[in-house]
Amino acid sequence: MKALIFAAGKGTRLKPFTDHHPKALALVNGIPLLERNIKYLQGFGINDFVINVHHFGNQIVEFLNKNDNFGSNIDISDEKNELLETGGGLVFAQNYLKNEEDFLIMNADILTDLDIADLIKCHKKNKDFVTLAVSDRNSSRKLLFNEDYILRGWLNVATGEQRLAEFNKGFKALAFSGVHCINSKIFEKIKRKGKFSIMEEYLDMMHTEKIHAYKHSANLIDVGKPESIALAEEIFK
Repeated sequence: MKALIFAAGKGTRLKPFTDHHPKALALVNGIPLLERNIKYLQGFGINDFVINVHHFGNQIVEFLNKNDNFGSNIDISDEKNELLETGGGLVFAQNYLKNEEDFLIMNADILTDLDIADLIKCHKKNKDFVTLAVSDRNSSRKLLFNEDYILRGWLNVATGEQRLAEFNKGFKALAFSGVHCINSKIFEKIKRKGKFSIMEEYLDMMHTEKIHAYKHSANLIDVGKPESIALAEEIFK
């Protein structure tokens, strides 16, 4: 399976490091996030990657070239003209992905030890349109799933705002883990253009498509803030 790694973001929460570097090259115990995630996915047999870049994207390209792409096949989706967020970035990279039956997406600033092989197995077994890795943890925004773990809504925990596909009948509120497995038919369904979040499309698609949760209890750190790096260094040696 091919994997798309989102590495284009500006990483404003990681300032001052991101004033001069892309967040994907932030170090955890001396190893850049991007390197960690490439090697993590390689551990599950994934050796074909698309990496989107924007903020100091040239540094990422130089880093990959210096390391011979870590022995992988890597295509760069260069959003140098405009940062397109997750949805726009996916559409922009579709020429590298549309011929795959299924592919994986992962945020470069996520560190986790969840079982990618099991996620893919569940995705293929259910013949899913989209499978979202989620866990029961604190988050300001959560996804809502029915008893069959099919996406039925979204919740802003702080304000109580909800977006629902149907009346909330005791839905399970779970936090998205930044890892998802997708069928390439999604390119026929996406309606938005330009800069947008893929989650907005998922919340539209939940009315017509089955989007399942893959619930896990693995370690997961969003390395978006300096204090998160210290926590990640305790867990990911």
